[in-house]
Parts: sequence; structure tokens; C-alpha cells
Amino acid sequence: MLCKMGRLLIFSAPSGSGKSTIVNYLMTEHPEFRLAFSVSATSRPPRGLERDGVDYYFLSPEAFRRHIEADDFLEYEEVYAGRFYGTLKSQVEEKLAAGKNVVFDVDVKGGINIKRYYGDDAMSVFIQPPSVEVLRERLIRRNTDEMAQIEQRLAKAEYEMTFAPQFDRILVNDDLDVAKAEAVALLNEFLQIE
Repeated sequence: MLCKMGRLLIFSAPSGSGKSTIVNYLMTEHPEFRLAFSVSATSRPPRGLERDGVDYYFLSPEAFRRHIEADDFLEYEEVYAGRFYGTLKSQVEEKLAAGKNVVFDVDVKGGINIKRYYGDDAMSVFIQPPSVEVLRERLIRRNTDEMAQIEQRLAKAEYEMTFAPQFDRILVNDDLDVAKAEAVALLNEFLQIE
């Protein structure tokens, strides 16, 4: 099976929508897509077992600002005060040059900016929770944030969901297995797997 190389797949969603679970599934279970993960940079400290260069490039806020000044980012966002996330141009271009399809797991504004930059060479997918209440339950079950942070994430999620129409496709993650199958179908179509 051959697929068209050097395309970009952008997955964005409010925190807790299942975006990373779906992306990890595509990366591990579907080698035919020849996917390479775009590792984002962040100024936040690692959570749990996260590793530098694997999960994120962990930078100090000062180092992050130096990269901004040097125009090293494809996109970046100050998601919360002093907390930056962004995509380094160099690591994306390396993967494209190697003939890989690059997968982005990014926030909503980052996804919109990457799509704008790459146009038709990118497909943007918004993964939406079935409701804000379901999202609240997922964030609580995840057990990685304090309640105040969860409430902050929920307020942000409601705002982010207003951007869904700006994405090429909207995938509602009500049932994870169905969402995974829908994601595979989207990639088959976009990458023209034969």
C-alpha cells in the first residue's frame, strides 16, 4: 500500500476530548499511514512520566521567548499566563523532508494557524466531546489536575468549541472505538491509501 507522502494531519480539541488517545492509536496501530509525530515545545514542567524530546520539548519561559524572537516557531500560543506551547519549524520540515506524513496534536488556535500555513497539504480535524458535562467527568477521571485547573480547562473548552467550524472535519468522540474508526477513514481518504 502506498500513500501520498509529505502531508500534514492536524488534530485539535479541548483538553480531555480524547485527541491524544486517538492520535496515539493512529501512530501505533496504522503503520501504513507512515506517520511522524510533531513534538510540540512547551514552557510548562513535565507531568507524570513525560519525557523531553518525546512528549514535548520542555523549555523555560525565557528560552521559549528567545525562540519566538528568532521566528523559530511555525505557530505558538500563550495558552495560560506564562505557559507557552508551540511547534518548531525545524522538526516539522525534517519529517516532511524524510517523506513522512506529520501528525500534530495541538491546541485549537495552533491547529488553525498550521492549516492556514500549509493549506491543502494539511487536513485539520476537530475532536469534540459529546458535551461539556462529559468533558468534566473525563477531566476528573484523568486525575492530573486540581479542581480549579479543571474548571479553567472547562471554561476554555467551551470557548474552543466555537472554533470547530473552522476545521476541515469535526469528529465527535462519544464512543472511542467509533471515533478511532472514523479517524482511520478520514486518513485513508486524505492520504489516498489504496
